[in-house]
Amino acid sequence: MTHPARRFGPLRDGRDVAFRLYAPDARRVDLLVDGMIPLPMARRDDGFFHVELAGVEPGRRYRFLADGVLVPDPASRMQERDPDGWSLLAADPPPRAGNAIRPWHEAVIAELHVGTATPEGTFRALIDRLDHYRDAGFTVIELMPVADFPGARNWGYDGVLLYAPDRTYGTPDELRALVDAAHARGLGIMLDVVYNHFGPSGNYLPAYAGSFFRADISTPWGPAIDLENETVRGFFTENAAYWLADFGFDGLRFDAVHALATAGAETFLTEIAHACRAVRPDAWLVLENHDNVAGWMTRDDSLFTAQWNDDWHHAFHVLATGERGGYYAPYAGDPVAAAARALTEGFVFQGDPYPDAEGQPRGTPCATLPPDAFVGFVQNHDHIGNRPLGDRLAGTIAPERLALLRLVLMLSPAIPLLFQGEEALLPTPFPFFCDFEGDLAEAVRTGRRSEFAAFFRDHDDGQFPDPLDEDTFRAAVLAPEDFATVPARQELAAFRALADLRRQHVWPLAASDWRGAQATRTGDAVAVVWRFAAGTLAMVLNPGPAPASLARPAGTETLAPLAVAGKVETAEAGALVLGPFSAAIWRLPAA
Repeated sequence: MTHPARRFGPLRDGRDVAFRLYAPDARRVDLLVDGMIPLPMARRDDGFFHVELAGVEPGRRYRFLADGVLVPDPASRMQERDPDGWSLLAADPPPRAGNAIRPWHEAVIAELHVGTATPEGTFRALIDRLDHYRDAGFTVIELMPVADFPGARNWGYDGVLLYAPDRTYGTPDELRALVDAAHARGLGIMLDVVYNHFGPSGNYLPAYAGSFFRADISTPWGPAIDLENETVRGFFTENAAYWLADFGFDGLRFDAVHALATAGAETFLTEIAHACRAVRPDAWLVLENHDNVAGWMTRDDSLFTAQWNDDWHHAFHVLATGERGGYYAPYAGDPVAAAARALTEGFVFQGDPYPDAEGQPRGTPCATLPPDAFVGFVQNHDHIGNRPLGDRLAGTIAPERLALLRLVLMLSPAIPLLFQGEEALLPTPFPFFCDFEGDLAEAVRTGRRSEFAAFFRDHDDGQFPDPLDEDTFRAAVLAPEDFATVPARQELAAFRALADLRRQHVWPLAASDWRGAQATRTGDAVAVVWRFAAGTLAMVLNPGPAPASLARPAGTETLAPLAVAGKVETAEAGALVLGPFSAAIWRLPAA
């Protein structure tokens, strides 16, 4: 594995350490090392302050005094406690393995929040749960962000020290142990990273490096990060490569890149992909991008591997729940057509007018991309946690609808992702939670209530979980005994059976060349065919509440389906009769 050059954070050479701080707005910066007198740092022409110190051992506390303000190292590899405290000098990690554990088309992803995936909420505790995810049929663990955030509990998207794993979860070495333990079990492991904003508390960069931001461009989180600044871009590209090189992660998921709000965003994404691939050529690099830009995922330049497909989720959510408000509204006009397009082409919006954008086009054509360029999901942290009560589908819709969604997700060839506990259909909520203080805490509390004002016209305001209350966080915590109930064991067995079918029938096809897909529709029933060089998958589904019929897919006349959800029967004329919320899938040999 290639380790990238480092400009940010302490640089060790034996027992000598070079301390650096990018502080172009500061007149004076001193290095404070615990037990030593302050050391003035020399300013360089590139905006960095620099000083070298001999004989400093790992574990020593340090921070900076920038024009009289105590600040942590923004590239700290480890904090003593919270972001506003001492940084700790970390030891250089041992060499990491450099090969991905398996090919991407074999990914079955479990999205986990370290703080709630176990009662202890630590990297070490999560190691003891890895056998569960492997045995259930997952092949990849994806961690929600772990970068240091203020307080003791947070989703992770309020990180402010992006190089330091949060001490609530454990030390950098304990995170490395988690990565190694996943690999030892044959599991790949990815990390969610956030480069479109810093959290609202604990970020000291504006005090001495205002050029990180554009005061003239606002975002929902404050001034935009200035990605036209090469040094700023370098801070983030180096961070992405660091997680791969120093921890051995197999891939990264880049949060909300559509929210990169300055003109350097395209250059930044290109540079960050190249930086990651310089470290790990086979790294899985996955985007969340509401703009549906398919060009990032072309197989010619191999910049990015895949993209989360919110369109897939939204179309199927409307069909399964009947919810049509908010961000589901653009899919409510004809959700069957939207679902069919998501299954065959990936994005629903590929340059089509988008209602939420006043009819402006959204997306680019993507039908030529293979299915594994898209990550599909029935639920994820956003689509559970951004509901007023953080409720899951397992507690709100009928079992036959859940069974349909699970079959389609697990046996269609796009990459499936499930949120922790979804494999056993646990109803455990995942509401939004954080641990801010003072005015910020009240602003978050008030803002969340305002966001869901319409919800409370039909519901009791007292039901709303206070995001600052520790009980809200505790309600989201999973315990091993949650998976031991009879219903959970039954659902887990059903999920494992689907995962086994995917392994036996979808993986061999997805490993071969992609030949395209098509869908035919009769009423609310849809037949989908995915063609690969090694064979074909054919699926029929009726996502509606009334029976439907359609012609049997060619080639399935003498074949039994691999799996069925609901009721699928053959009529006398050879057509298929599909009961409400039903589906079936077949594997056909190569032509």
